[in-house]
Amino acid sequence: SCTKLNHSSNITIAWTANAPLSIEEVEVDPPKPGEVRIKIVSSGLCGTDKHILEGKDKVPLPAILGHEGTGIIESIGEGVTTVQPGDKVLIFLLPECGECRFCLHPKGNMSKTLLCHSVCLCNGILSPTGLMLDGTSRFTCRGRKIYHLYGTSTFTEYTVVHEIAVGKIDAAAPLDKVCIMSCAVPIGFGVVFNTARVTPGSTCVIFGLGGIGSAVVMGCKASGASRIIGVDIIEDKFPWARALGVTDCLNPQNLKRPVQEVMVEMTGGGADFAFEAVGLTDTMVAAFESCHVSYGVCVIIGVAPSAAKLSFDPLMLLPGRTLKGATLGEYKTRSCIPKLVTDYMQRKFNTDSLITHQFPFEKINKAFELFRSEHCHAYVYVPA
Repeated sequence: SCTKLNHSSNITIAWTANAPLSIEEVEVDPPKPGEVRIKIVSSGLCGTDKHILEGKDKVPLPAILGHEGTGIIESIGEGVTTVQPGDKVLIFLLPECGECRFCLHPKGNMSKTLLCHSVCLCNGILSPTGLMLDGTSRFTCRGRKIYHLYGTSTFTEYTVVHEIAVGKIDAAAPLDKVCIMSCAVPIGFGVVFNTARVTPGSTCVIFGLGGIGSAVVMGCKASGASRIIGVDIIEDKFPWARALGVTDCLNPQNLKRPVQEVMVEMTGGGADFAFEAVGLTDTMVAAFESCHVSYGVCVIIGVAPSAAKLSFDPLMLLPGRTLKGATLGEYKTRSCIPKLVTDYMQRKFNTDSLITHQFPFEKINKAFELFRSEHCHAYVYVPA
């Protein structure tokens, strides 16, 4: 059932960095072969979106931001077979074609399609062209084409994405609750279960107690970590973090020594596992130096500003420390992440507490204001 008509949609456009999003009426093209058009129901606000608006992460503008979304398939293009109109889906910034050597390998989740078309490896993993795989856009506003973000663009009532970037989920799933399964939850859970492989009785430290860091806390607790140390400069987050499983909270601004030195001392040599969920090179180094010298594992989650470089003494690696990175928690998106929704529906875990506020579509700038205050954790808006 292929739609051949354009669709007018209310959309928020980032015309330029360091300016509020502008709510516009945008023409959304019908899906081309291999594509689907989706009515967005809910979308989370991620730190990556905030960094783009602040000019820290460079993407082509004007663009429709947002990449953590859920919705309902409205129409499909020619050749689409895995979803149909009416299906509830998660939208992924990492596609999974299921055919290339990247997808077929048991480890990793960086599709060759993504590497060839949507990513410039010279500028970083998530530096997009802003266009669909055929090199064009599906959005038009004020007579000009508008860029996509990571092939997703969820800050809109309707969007067009590739079939290989959506995953069908349980028809009964509450879309306003599971939208964070597109990004925050698989990242937080995946770095614990897939990347670091946290062991029972271990000591873990998490730098950054926002939505993703809080999901990491939940994963560490589920893995049986005996001590979970949370590091953040916003102490208002500490009571909430303790409720999730954090045993010790540190504010680096209140310490007389570098936080990594304090961490090594309080853990008797360093943490077994460290996670950086801030996106700053200083905190990445601090997390790495917080690990045990012989067997500590540090996982970098946060996306550093464009052109940032990580610098540390290479001798720190020789005794046995491990420094790792992961995108979307190493989950193969279409194959694995919908199963998280199934587990959620079966009450194997509950991530509802990661969503602290809900805003209607027209209040998205208010949501970002609250986000920038850093007193909240995860956010969601529900288009009318």
